[in-house]
Amino acid sequence: MREEFKVTINTPEGCQVSMDADNLVIKGDKGELKRKFSNPLIKLELQDNNVTLNTKTSNKRTKKLQNTFIAHINNMFKGVVEGHIYKLKICSGHFPMTVSVKNNMFEIKNFIGEKVPRELKITEGTSVKIDGTEIVVEGIGKEKVGQMAASIEQLTKRPGFDKRIFQDGIYITEKDGKIIK
Repeated sequence: MREEFKVTINTPEGCQVSMDADNLVIKGDKGELKRKFSNPLIKLELQDNNVTLNTKTSNKRTKKLQNTFIAHINNMFKGVVEGHIYKLKICSGHFPMTVSVKNNMFEIKNFIGEKVPRELKITEGTSVKIDGTEIVVEGIGKEKVGQMAASIEQLTKRPGFDKRIFQDGIYITEKDGKIIK
């Protein structure tokens, strides 16, 4: 028999949580995040500044969905308290490449000897800093920070070339504290 399933997520210190309709708003030291959690199987409620997820059934599908919501909410809490950081490494073996940030644009010059620079617009809510051969992407929204880091990595992708031989490019080395090998 299926029974009701209820999970409570405790709010960390320094965070304020509010809800309007299906939107969950979390405010912290670093900023404010807003996200829509809408599903007929799961109901979000606020109880004593803590987020509670209620489901009427506890089958496999609703538990997966509930755990997804919990992961998103925990990422929001971490973002407004600590922030999310992705690190990338600049690798140039054949041609010395120049990387810079100007006027909200990320620019790569002389990538494999190209005359035209490759450019990418920096998404709102993220910041990109260059320190020697390391690029640091920071922000409070994990999805935005991860997408910005992936877009920078894709900017130097060369289809049809063997990565073991042609290693020029920019590669993600650390995803939010987890080192990539």
